[in-house]
Amino acid sequence: MKDLFSKLNSVLPPQSSREGISRPDQIGEAIDYIKNLQIKLEKMKEKKGNLTDIVRSRNATMNMEFKSPQFKIQQIGSVLEVVLVTGLDCPFIFNETIRILQEEGSDIVNASYTVLQNAVLHKIHSQVDESGNAASRISEKLKNCVNGR
Repeated sequence: MKDLFSKLNSVLPPQSSREGISRPDQIGEAIDYIKNLQIKLEKMKEKKGNLTDIVRSRNATMNMEFKSPQFKIQQIGSVLEVVLVTGLDCPFIFNETIRILQEEGSDIVNASYTVLQNAVLHKIHSQVDESGNAASRISEKLKNCVNGR
């Protein structure tokens, strides 16, 4: 029995005044301590659940924002700039954009990307023939590619 009380005292936080307390009082303190730990554990579980819900909600919101890639094409003279915003799960769109540009006779001068949270911002600079309507043709092909046609 003495061994059990010793084990019980070993799991409780240290208190210098515990030595003079009777066994029933020590057991009462242990019960109160365990109940407090259970309450703290429940509060922590609830807090974890709330934080997990917040993270899921944010991720769902961010994922909804970038479901379909967005692009903007601007032509100034012979310079064509394509800005493409995709989610992290759409790496093929960049390759398709490069393919479409080359298909239309565009010379790629520079291509770069930046990752911002769960989005990727691609910038592609190219040279095109000034006389043609390359920007509108490329824009139409990109729309078809993005919409899956």
